[in-house]
Amino acid sequence: MDYEQVLSDPGEAGIFARPADGAALDAAAERAGLTRWTVDLSGVKSKDELLATLARRLEFPEWFGGNWDALNDVLGEMAWEQPAGVVLTLAHCGELAQADPESLETALEVLDSVAEGCYDEDIPFWVFVDGIDPAAFDLPVLGENSD
Repeated sequence: MDYEQVLSDPGEAGIFARPADGAALDAAAERAGLTRWTVDLSGVKSKDELLATLARRLEFPEWFGGNWDALNDVLGEMAWEQPAGVVLTLAHCGELAQADPESLETALEVLDSVAEGCYDEDIPFWVFVDGIDPAAFDLPVLGENSD
């Protein structure tokens, strides 16, 4: 798969399970000029821990309110500052998926909303989730058929 070409297309962007060849994906994102954000969620087991970890690792502004609406707003604003696009990797999501699957599901819905808003601005916003069973969260894997 030509990741570089796909990653540059806002119409293809969205939420996916991280593919097995993640290193090739990362290299393609770099070549395409996309901003890469990686957040290690090892040990994160709740909504509050998830939001705090995202805020700390992505250096959210002081006004971040620590809730889902604020997450949508801050990531939307941060992504719009990256006109070539963004690749956000959520690494080691397994503990959160086991301890609080509802919060992970809600986070993915918020991230999907950010991706839709970025699409409207012609900015690719990609999220790759690592460490979970893609089928459990109905996540496609980039390059694989979703049939």
